[in-house]
Amino acid sequence: MIKLTGDTLTIGELKEILYGDRKIKIAKESMEKVQASRTAVDNIAKGSESVYGINTGFGKFSNVKIAEENVADLQLNLIRSHACGVGDPFPAVVARAMMVLRLNALIKGYSGIRIEVVQLLAELINKNIIPVIPQQGSLGASGDLAPLAHLALVLIGEGRVFNESGDIVPALGVLEDHGIKPITLQAKEGLALINGTQTMTAMGVVNYIEAEQLAFDSEWISGMTFESLEGVTDAFLPETHEVRGYPQQMAVAKRMLQWLEGSQLTTRQNEKRVQDAYSLRCIPQVHGASWQVLDYVKEKLEIEINAATDNPLIFDNGKKVISGGNFHGQPIAFAMDFLKVAVAELANISERRIERLVNTQLNEDLPSFLSPEPGLQSGAMIMQYVAASLVSENKTLAHPASVDSIPSSANQEDHVSMGTIGSRHAANIIHNSRRVLTIEAICAMQALEYKGVEKASEKIREKWTMVNKIVPSLRKDRIFHQDIDRLHDYLKEIKVQIFKEEL
Repeated sequence: MIKLTGDTLTIGELKEILYGDRKIKIAKESMEKVQASRTAVDNIAKGSESVYGINTGFGKFSNVKIAEENVADLQLNLIRSHACGVGDPFPAVVARAMMVLRLNALIKGYSGIRIEVVQLLAELINKNIIPVIPQQGSLGASGDLAPLAHLALVLIGEGRVFNESGDIVPALGVLEDHGIKPITLQAKEGLALINGTQTMTAMGVVNYIEAEQLAFDSEWISGMTFESLEGVTDAFLPETHEVRGYPQQMAVAKRMLQWLEGSQLTTRQNEKRVQDAYSLRCIPQVHGASWQVLDYVKEKLEIEINAATDNPLIFDNGKKVISGGNFHGQPIAFAMDFLKVAVAELANISERRIERLVNTQLNEDLPSFLSPEPGLQSGAMIMQYVAASLVSENKTLAHPASVDSIPSSANQEDHVSMGTIGSRHAANIIHNSRRVLTIEAICAMQALEYKGVEKASEKIREKWTMVNKIVPSLRKDRIFHQDIDRLHDYLKEIKVQIFKEEL
């Protein structure tokens, strides 16, 4: 089991929880912190002083004092009224990540929530009872209020969940089937559950995991294209990359040489040409720059997944309760917008390599559009169209969400991050880009067959064999949509240890 402390969770551990079926447990010392902060809230609730979110209304209603006998109703009303998200639900893996991240934030001991609540949340995670959470409705400040309210509904026996078959069903029946009793929220608990950045961050973590795998995949896929086009390997030699100094660029160049080691198809300077087009020659520079962004995104996410992001926060056993703004998602909004650009560029350069594979003026005497009978058979002609369409769509999605802000709550909340929109658009770009690289892999597989798979490097031959098992060679025109979907689904499947044996 992976121990949650509130301070030490890594993306690697989250990956094990989300894709490796690892269970979680809460550290004993963290439970002690939870109890201490709860005691502080109970004392405040009994007092006469107004403290935001404990005995006051929310947002613009923060100046409305709530009587002690109405505090529980206040929390229930908060969850129900805020659960107004719309649109398709987040994938179950994202919703589960939200649960883990919200739990990890609560057990830091600054939120004032009861032990019973965090224990219930942990039980739901371990029993894979996953809330159905609509994707649209968060402004990315004041926390991801609407999405997290849908998460909180399940704790009180309301809302909907995914059952074991993936169907959407009422939460209460599933809780009863597992012998779980819903809780009644007490002072501050509703606010503590929904006031945070866990939606954009959960989506961000899943995005990062998928983008990291896609970036690794882009290297062997581009390597297969490189061999098919008899690329010049001098561009990957270490001297060029060392004098520029970017570690990620140097790492990509090194891995490309490893992928191509032993190839009888690659060339050296002046054997066939002096230098290649940029989409081949600049793989380390372009892919390496995307890796720089991935490293930046990972750094910000690993801070945020261990952050206290609700409001107010309780310090010194309740002696100090501070209303701040840690719920503001600007750091993750920037990270997601940056990620969008980085992944879109992996697709942009991939589409240009696809064009080189299918264009008879650029593809080193390969058949036009890789067709077995050019003219009678269209071959991969329209696959390039599809790739071009997807990268064009990415350019629209890559517009930064974080530069927008619309005031809310009667201008009390007058600047917001739109980080959740950014994270959702990043997911769309990753999905599109994976399909572009899928198309490149199919075209490169066919091109390499024409050139002679037996001449390829051992590592690329292994990848060619894998692709060819999923997508048969292009002997004649067929419904290529099915081929693209099959290989895409294979590439999308998260490997808990990505290419460990190859790196």
